[in-house]
Amino acid sequence: MPCCACIDIGSNTTRLLVAEGDGTRLRELVSERAFTRLGAVGAGAVGERKIAEVAEVVARQARLASDLGVHSMRVVATAAVRDASDRGALIAAIGVACGATLEILSCEDEARLAFHGAIATLAEPPPGLLAVVDVGGGSTELVVGTAAGGVTWSVSLSVGSSGLTDADLPSDPPTAAEIACLRDKLAGVFAPVQVPAGLAAAYAVGGSATSMRRLFGVALERDALSRGLQALVTRPAAEVALRLGLHAERTRLLPAGILLLDAASRALRAPLRLADGGLREGVVLEQLAALAAG
Repeated sequence: MPCCACIDIGSNTTRLLVAEGDGTRLRELVSERAFTRLGAVGAGAVGERKIAEVAEVVARQARLASDLGVHSMRVVATAAVRDASDRGALIAAIGVACGATLEILSCEDEARLAFHGAIATLAEPPPGLLAVVDVGGGSTELVVGTAAGGVTWSVSLSVGSSGLTDADLPSDPPTAAEIACLRDKLAGVFAPVQVPAGLAAAYAVGGSATSMRRLFGVALERDALSRGLQALVTRPAAEVALRLGLHAERTRLLPAGILLLDAASRALRAPLRLADGGLREGVVLEQLAALAAG
């Protein structure tokens, strides 16, 4: 069975997925992440030091994928690189470091791949309209479609857990006033979003949603999100991370991520469940389908 790889350079992490499958189902072989925090660099540029760091991480992950004998590998980037003024320098650095070509995904491609990866990895996708929320470090995508027909509607919002943490939740732990202000801000950001009616189910993907699995399993109803937020803001992130068994950097970003998930759930008018797949799975599935088609 062929195997393919995706290296995803996001606003918070650079992640590798190697999986095998037939183009419709996946079996994960290797998954790895490095916190590279592109969303924290600011000023609209990645910067030379961060470019060198990310290129080194990508080269290491590419070697790991190559050692596993992958048939195809794609290196993709999302909001933090898409909006960076020096994205060309990052593309060049990755090319020099490992010979890979960096693809900068459009908002539409990011939404499509996240939806495909989420829905295709469900054991039994329900019929009807399905929604996927992808909360990243630099942007949040809301996507609606069907299992059979794919995406029919999507919107990308320029709010993510990394940018909001730095700008709106500077305290560690965040104060009650900071949380209230950010909740009001997100209500305003999501207010104009007109989601298609009649959703059968809604799913969450991305680092913030996945980290919630340790706390509450796959069900991310609003009361669970509220309890999760409360558990995260009682002590500094490093202490909470030790207690909950989470990565310290992810723990610092989680309050903003939870507030984004809550705002998205309200916009969708539906509770969220955690999906097993997302953008990386969508990229790998696309490669496997291309191989199967010859």
